[in-house]
Amino acid sequence: MTSRRHHLPVMAAEVTALLAAAPQGVVIDATLGGGGHSAALLEASNRHRVVGIDRDPSALQEAGSRLAPFGARARIVKARFDELAAVISAEAPGEPVAGVLFDLGVSSWQLDEADRGFSYRFEGPLDMRMDPDEPLSAFEVVNSWPAEELAALFARNGESRFARRIARGIEAARPIETTTALAETVRAALPGPARRGGGHPAKRVFQAIRIAVNEEDRQLPAALHDALRVLSPGGRLVVIAYHSGEDRAVKSILAGAATGWCTCPPGLPCVCGAEPLVSLLNRGARLPSAGEVAANPRAASARLRAAERLQAAWREPSGRNEGGSHGRS
Repeated sequence: MTSRRHHLPVMAAEVTALLAAAPQGVVIDATLGGGGHSAALLEASNRHRVVGIDRDPSALQEAGSRLAPFGARARIVKARFDELAAVISAEAPGEPVAGVLFDLGVSSWQLDEADRGFSYRFEGPLDMRMDPDEPLSAFEVVNSWPAEELAALFARNGESRFARRIARGIEAARPIETTTALAETVRAALPGPARRGGGHPAKRVFQAIRIAVNEEDRQLPAALHDALRVLSPGGRLVVIAYHSGEDRAVKSILAGAATGWCTCPPGLPCVCGAEPLVSLLNRGARLPSAGEVAANPRAASARLRAAERLQAAWREPSGRNEGGSHGRS
């Protein structure tokens, strides 16, 4: 079996260049995974140290081995990414925060471990929990959520055309106990033409269930706001998203921060007193190169957005719900 150490961090060169150019200070790797991005940054820059956070014990173990050669320059903490403000207070009190990185989604080695239940490619239990101590698993979502709730979940995550058909198919097939059984149920629920194009028909369904199990859509907006707030002037936020819902949330929050959460009508001069809080570092989302996609096909859906914190005093957005989730209540 391929070693998990062969996992390739997505857009590592772009991430490293963006964060290495930030002022001296601590960089928070809010989705540490196997530690690939952190290792690349620490190798490229001696002006930074990294605090990496992750809630997956296997990821923490893997990253610990990978980052051990950097000694005190790398610190690892078990936490969710929406707890980053508390992690910074505990691990870097008073230290300038030079950068925050979010690489959303699932690591290659997590997908390749059948017993984690993340992938439709291998038979395994319906789990999908990043933190195995959390109570909600994919089994409960698949087998206990009403069809209407499942359909809404799938629609929010890109499967809008056949969301109801898939949800009704899952409800009719219960109990569903394995990843392969779920994948086949999704396939059977679709009309023939939809089964044959656009990749595996269960891809978006598995992604949606994983996001629900781990409450990623609920946690992301709060985490992004906190990341922007704690950055020092000149500090940089870098986010890699892998599906349209996540990318829309990132885009919305960065666009709002770039106006200082201006509430004035579009196209009219600002009279609300808002000042830009960040400068966007690229127009639109950056995509992985063709060479990277050829070497690592899982990078194909990656979208990178980045912003730099300005000198303006932090201002909270009205309602603080830009890019917010529409998760299960």
